[in-house]
Amino acid sequence: MADMHFELVTPEKLVRSEDAFMVVVPGTEGDFSVLAGHAPLMSVVRDGEIAIYSSPTTVTARIKVQGGFAEVNDKGLTILAEHVEETR
Repeated sequence: MADMHFELVTPEKLVRSEDAFMVVVPGTEGDFSVLAGHAPLMSVVRDGEIAIYSSPTTVTARIKVQGGFAEVNDKGLTILAEHVEETR
């Protein structure tokens, strides 16, 4: 499966802009995974951890987030977070 574009932004800066196989997002209704070709979606992001995968089994980064919004569209996934803290 093809990679999708992922961006993580805070009010202060662009934290990450990269291609990823999959990103797991902590939504208010539970965690959800976004892969290339995902249907358009907007969700509130709860405090938790984003996991970025470079392949089906390889997590390349884990990032703690506090609040925000996630948008999936034909260009990929964008997360607008209030605060982030990279953990790995």
